[in-house]
Amino acid sequence: MGQIGIWQIVIVAVVVVLLFGRGKISDLMGDVAKGITSFKKGLNEPEEDKAGTIENNPAEKVAETSEKSKAS
Repeated sequence: MGQIGIWQIVIVAVVVVLLFGRGKISDLMGDVAKGITSFKKGLNEPEEDKAGTIENNPAEKVAETSEKSKAS
């Protein structure tokens, strides 16, 4: 009783296709693929701070933050 067989998977797949149609499912999968691509691209790009400069050394940012807080 807790095992999922091939027939259960086929029945669920048929019901999903009947409910949503092939067009909506392919659109959804295209959107998922675009999201994954965008996510991977975001991981490969360097982070930019609010001033628009590339952040190479996090220690410099900490020093800048502490200097700004001392000046306040």
